[in-house]
Amino acid sequence: MSTQTFLLPDVGEGLTEAEIVQWRVAPGDTVAVDDVIVEIETAKSLVELPSPFEGTVGDLLAAEGETVAVGAPIITIAPGARGTDAASPGPSAVGQSEHGAPVEPEAGGAVLVGYGTAGHVQSRRKKPAVTAQQRVEASVGVVAKPPIRKLARDLGVDLAAVTPSGAAGEVTRDDVVRHASQASVFRNIETPEWPQVREETIAVPAASPAPAATTPRPAEPAGDREESIPVRGVRKATAHAMTSSAYTAPHVSVWVDVDATRTMEFVKRLKGSPDFADVKVSPLLIMARAVIWAVRRTPMVNAAWIDTDEGAQIRVRHYVNLGIAAATPRGLLVPNVKDAQDLNMRDLARALEKLTLTAREGKTTPADQQGGTITITNIGVFGVDAGTPIINPGEVGIVALGAIRQKPWVVDGEVRPRWVTTVSGSFDHRVVDGDGISRFVADIASVLEEPALLLD
Repeated sequence: MSTQTFLLPDVGEGLTEAEIVQWRVAPGDTVAVDDVIVEIETAKSLVELPSPFEGTVGDLLAAEGETVAVGAPIITIAPGARGTDAASPGPSAVGQSEHGAPVEPEAGGAVLVGYGTAGHVQSRRKKPAVTAQQRVEASVGVVAKPPIRKLARDLGVDLAAVTPSGAAGEVTRDDVVRHASQASVFRNIETPEWPQVREETIAVPAASPAPAATTPRPAEPAGDREESIPVRGVRKATAHAMTSSAYTAPHVSVWVDVDATRTMEFVKRLKGSPDFADVKVSPLLIMARAVIWAVRRTPMVNAAWIDTDEGAQIRVRHYVNLGIAAATPRGLLVPNVKDAQDLNMRDLARALEKLTLTAREGKTTPADQQGGTITITNIGVFGVDAGTPIINPGEVGIVALGAIRQKPWVVDGEVRPRWVTTVSGSFDHRVVDGDGISRFVADIASVLEEPALLLD
């Protein structure tokens, strides 16, 4: 039987490329149908690809960190010792010929799993599938999920040297970040004469002559002063989306300071309630309920601007798919809670907790990120008071919750310490006028000042 070649599939997102994050197999390994062979990163999610064949791994045709076009060959597998049974393709091997050769899809046809429309792709240089660090990790029994291993590689952290804190003895994201931070401190202590280099580019008119240098500057290794990071995956998708949004929708931003003392008291009571004992409660939960409540009073902030052949339209959604901007090791993701308007306080708390944990673990699916109607970004967790965020494409508004701090506040003519925060946001001025924007943000502020309004 001839060697079978597996082509990078279209994983159902309509994307054209993906990055090879981690090979789970090496040349010479034996695999069965549906064994996970590789982890890839698209612009929206991490995906584990199962093998459509049974047999022995031959060549890995793409290296870890390489971006590969959909439809490109990524691995060869020789049929196993069981003859025709081993050579028979599994359910996901649609599009292979009876001899295991890849079948090219017809132009304009449907994209099948394993095959894209990229056409002929040149062979790629073969590289070792397993790095030296991964061999060390495997030999000492390091337990860590693939996203954590990728984060460690990105930060230059040897997982074998990290002290795990996970419940099952696994290395967590916090363990890796903490280890990297400690290593950075030690490097700074050992070499205090080398502060971190920062650069600034200043435009200079072409006609202006460059000043003559009195002393020639010695050449320095570029690798010690600069680093080039390929723009791909989530970062590439985010950059494209934010640029499109910023230069398409005319943004207008507003903000208001809020006495959130009663919200903090409410959060404290919920944390002490047996009904919320098994779920995380934070001011973000009250903020989410406040946004949903305010959307009902100003529906246009939950709309979308649609350009059609017949002209522009404003599509108002009578449901809320509430997006929550989440910072993850892969970059910024915005998964959303579907039909958040139908959830009670406890169910919404559970949904937010699940959404956040899934994002941190790198398991957010494309479906979780699609169909959002309005977004919240919790910049307060970074100690930031307010901002002018860019609207998520396809939406009209994004609201930011700032840091909640004790500050002097005038109450009944007296200055008292109160928990104060800032609610800010950006809106598409094509869809929402100033009065609607102001009313919406003021409504959110009203709920944070008096959560009892949610009983309305």
